[in-house]
Amino acid sequence: MPDDETQTPTLNRRETLNRGGAARTPAGPQAPRLPGAAEAPAPWLLRLIAVGLVLAALNLRPAITSLGALLEEVRDGLHMSGSVAGVLTSVPPLCFAVFGVMAPRLARRFGAGAVVCAGMAAIAAGLVIRPYIGSTAGFLAASALALMGIAVSNILMPVIVKRWFPDRVGTMTGLYSMALALGTALAAAVTVPLTSAMGGSWQSGLAVWAVLAALAVLPWIVLVRDRTPAPGTPAPDRSAPGQASRPADAPALRITRSRTAWGLACFFGLQATAAYITMGWMPQIFRDAGVSAGTAGVLLAVTMAMGVPLAFVIPRVAGRLKQQGPIVVVLGLCGLIGYGGLYLAPAAGAWVWAVLLGVANCAFPLALTMIGMRSRTGAGVVRLSAFAQSTGYLLSIPGPLLVGVLYQHSGGWGLPIALMAGLMIPQMVAGVLAGRDRTVEDEC
Repeated sequence: MPDDETQTPTLNRRETLNRGGAARTPAGPQAPRLPGAAEAPAPWLLRLIAVGLVLAALNLRPAITSLGALLEEVRDGLHMSGSVAGVLTSVPPLCFAVFGVMAPRLARRFGAGAVVCAGMAAIAAGLVIRPYIGSTAGFLAASALALMGIAVSNILMPVIVKRWFPDRVGTMTGLYSMALALGTALAAAVTVPLTSAMGGSWQSGLAVWAVLAALAVLPWIVLVRDRTPAPGTPAPDRSAPGQASRPADAPALRITRSRTAWGLACFFGLQATAAYITMGWMPQIFRDAGVSAGTAGVLLAVTMAMGVPLAFVIPRVAGRLKQQGPIVVVLGLCGLIGYGGLYLAPAAGAWVWAVLLGVANCAFPLALTMIGMRSRTGAGVVRLSAFAQSTGYLLSIPGPLLVGVLYQHSGGWGLPIALMAGLMIPQMVAGVLAGRDRTVEDEC
């Protein structure tokens, strides 16, 4: 039964209005039910899920930005070379590409809520294990565990929003995006002070973030038994076990034939490259320029915090334009100026460069907005999103690694910063291509 279950709350409201001209309430007491049942979910359940969304979003970046703030201490403690540290900063996009692809299949089998619950548990376990495992290989493996939880949760957050809040998608997406940016900035800003307060142990400074992840597990326990299919995914055909019916609106898209899809994938990958280089290496750039560790962490927090207000503004502006190329160019120019400042005067203008790079990093919400605008159907958006994000994360893997190699072999930040600035040019080209007023259905 394609899509009937996923649209039940909206359809029920429409049916009651169409039949009587006003909403009718069934007689008798109403027990709270999950979506997919005949009645809308209870208000307390929706409030609990909203809290769960916020807590989950807060945990989707601290594993990365807390490490960036203490990267020098971790390198010294585990005797890492610059190249190995580059591998470490490349792990997030690798995990997002590999494990993110698994998220829709896991959601169909176990339910999106159960997968997010398991994802939060994996984040907590990885964060508490990795500082104390005592080896570089173990640190990487535990980081991968936490990042696996982030990857599947990252993919399923928009699904949860559409699933439970079909008439408030914009509001809840904004809330979730704001919480994600806030968690990113918070970990960057307070990891170093927390480490100092706990005796200067970098292990404790990294492990403390497991507490927030463990707290995020609790609201999702109520959804462990929810098996309703995610929007845009085929529901199991109960008359033919082992087979799946196809959604009625699913176009026969060959997504790889679309120039727009490839433009989006390249744009997404290049902005992800810039974001993970920034989160992994920017504090070290400032520290090598003579900025204190605490201030370097705050500068990274400023960069990440720019996403809090702009995550609301940019999608709204982009949605009103037929072509998003002008926004792409403005963000790219901010990145070029920011990298130029890091090259010429990293310490003198540190706060200005942090703000400009924060604006440039807001290409992420723009990319998500364009994914939604470049297809005419829900199923098309799902396919385009899966292609653009998985391909984009794969494309972003070499960037942080290459920065680490260049840093080690050149002995400074000149070449790495030149690489970062150079990548902004193809990012702008790909973004302009992806921002044209057309849909992938026109090209497939």
